[in-house]
Amino acid sequence: MRYVEVDTAKRYSVIGLGTWQFGSREWGYGSTYADDESGRIVARARELGVTVFDTAEVYGFGRSEKILGSALAATGGTADVVVATKVFPSWPTASLVTKHGVASAQRLGVRQLDLYQVHQPHPVIGDAPTMNGMRRLRDVGVVDEVGVSNYSLRRWQRAEVAFVGEGQQAYTERARILSNQVQFSLVSRAPLAEMLPWAQRTGHIVMAYSPLGQGLLSARYSATDRPTGGVRAANALFLPENLDAAKPLLDVLRVVASAHDATPAQIALAWLVHFPDVVAIPGASSVAQVESNAAAAEIVLADDEHAALTAAAEDFRPVTGVSALPALVRGRVRPG
Repeated sequence: MRYVEVDTAKRYSVIGLGTWQFGSREWGYGSTYADDESGRIVARARELGVTVFDTAEVYGFGRSEKILGSALAATGGTADVVVATKVFPSWPTASLVTKHGVASAQRLGVRQLDLYQVHQPHPVIGDAPTMNGMRRLRDVGVVDEVGVSNYSLRRWQRAEVAFVGEGQQAYTERARILSNQVQFSLVSRAPLAEMLPWAQRTGHIVMAYSPLGQGLLSARYSATDRPTGGVRAANALFLPENLDAAKPLLDVLRVVASAHDATPAQIALAWLVHFPDVVAIPGASSVAQVESNAAAAEIVLADDEHAALTAAAEDFRPVTGVSALPALVRGRVRPG
């Protein structure tokens, strides 16, 4: 396993484990997954050097936190791992943030949250009240590092000013908003423009969720073999026209994978963690998948391979947004 070279109390592995699936019905894994397989996944991830375990209070309405906490307790505790969770800012006041932070720590069975993130930027209210709550939690030791999720670069920077204080020196004694968890993959490359370069210059981390495009980059699916349920069925990437359009990109993934005796999914992860200060947090439906994900950290892509993947990704222009709605509605009515 490799780890990001950012000054943190604990090491952040470049491949983490996302646990949205733990206790959540959206993925359709069944009750045995939560009761049995999730614990084995956590245990194996730890053996492979994975240190970042990411959850949120909204995943399964707190059940994901409970399942993850129990699995970590059963496999050696949390002294050597990063326990990361998120607060959903439905009404972002300092008192509610502190209350929710304490509740998340209790569900996870920890005294301190290693990384406490704001799940979404509030569309109306600025970040000052939320960051006041985050600062209180950090001051009393409930939280070590603070992060955000789904923030633009500008809002990330403004949130850090609100957390550190106007005119104060950021990054002193790790007084910062360490990370921003955003959608980032070969098919979601927006962080490359400004966010990632800024993070690399300033000692921050970009955490990549959906690093495999919810499975598109596994090259498992095609226009004639599409997912028909769960989260993927509502994702425009899996429309037949988009799966057809993705063929050139998936072909490049397969070629590079063959050269490294790897899978397309592993190469997609290797493309991500090729960039410094990036932590990819794929989920895992099985022990075999967490093993595959972790192994991607050891794949070193040649510059020409990385460039070929980037070029193929730039040529992929899927139908998304409003344009994709009619086809998605038709798919909901009559899956095919």
